[in-house]
Amino acid sequence: MAEEVWVGTWRPHRPRGPIMALYSSPGPKYLIPPTTGFVKHTPTKLRAPAYSFRGAPMLLAENCSPGPRYSVNPKILRTGKDLGPAYSILGRYRTKTTLTPGPGDYFPEKSTKYVFDSAPSHSISARTKTFRVDSTPGPAAYMLPMVMGPHTVGKVSQPSFSIKGRSKLGSFSDDLHKTPGPAAYQQTDAQVTKFKAPQYTMAARVVPPGDKTLKPGPGAHSPEKVTVTKPCAPIVTFGIKHSDYMTPLVVDVEPWPP
Repeated sequence: MAEEVWVGTWRPHRPRGPIMALYSSPGPKYLIPPTTGFVKHTPTKLRAPAYSFRGAPMLLAENCSPGPRYSVNPKILRTGKDLGPAYSILGRYRTKTTLTPGPGDYFPEKSTKYVFDSAPSHSISARTKTFRVDSTPGPAAYMLPMVMGPHTVGKVSQPSFSIKGRSKLGSFSDDLHKTPGPAAYQQTDAQVTKFKAPQYTMAARVVPPGDKTLKPGPGAHSPEKVTVTKPCAPIVTFGIKHSDYMTPLVVDVEPWPP
C-alpha cells in the first residue's frame, strides 16, 4: 500500500546540495573577497605582484613581417651607395633662349643730354587726346570784381542811392475797375447757419411688382387645330325655329282603330 502512494520513480531522499528554500537567511549568497590571486582581490589586504605564463609564440608562417626573404644589396650602406664614379651618355639639355639686344640696338649718340648738362629745350607737340575732354575753365571764364559801386570786393564803398519809378499800386493812375464787385461774391446758403427746411423730390413712376412675362393674345390661338385632341371641329347648322308653346303641325293622321 505504501508503494502505491508515490507516483512515478521519485522517492524522498536527502538533498545533494544546499537548497535556498530551506534557509531563512541569505546563506552562501554573499562571498568574502579572496586574498589570493589578482582578480577580485580583497582591498583590505596587500596584493603581491602576480606573473602569468605566456603561451607559445606564433608560427613564423603566420607572421606578417617579410623576414629574411629579401636580399639586401651589399653595396648600399647607411650613407648611400658605395660605388665608384659612373658615366652615361645623355642628350643635350634644352634651354630657353631669350633674345638679347645686340650692338646695333644701342644709340650712344643720344646719350649726350643724359650724361652732360644741357639747356632746357622745348618742342611743339600735337594736342593730346586728354586735352579735348578737359573741362578746366580758361582765362575768359574769370571776371575781375568791380571797383566802383556798392558791390566792390575788398574795399569800402560809400552809400549809394537809386531813383526808382512811381508805384502803380494806390496811385492816381491805378485802375479801380479791376476790383471785385458785389456780383463776384457768392451768397452764403441760409441752411448753413440755420435749420435746414425739409426737401422733397419727384421720383419716377413706381411700377408695382407683378408677372412681367408675355401673355398670349387672341391671335395666338388656333381653334381650327382642335382636331389634335378631338375627333373633329364643332359643326354649327341653321334650322327652323320652333316655339315650345305652339302645337306642331301633323300632316299624316292615322285613323283610330274601331
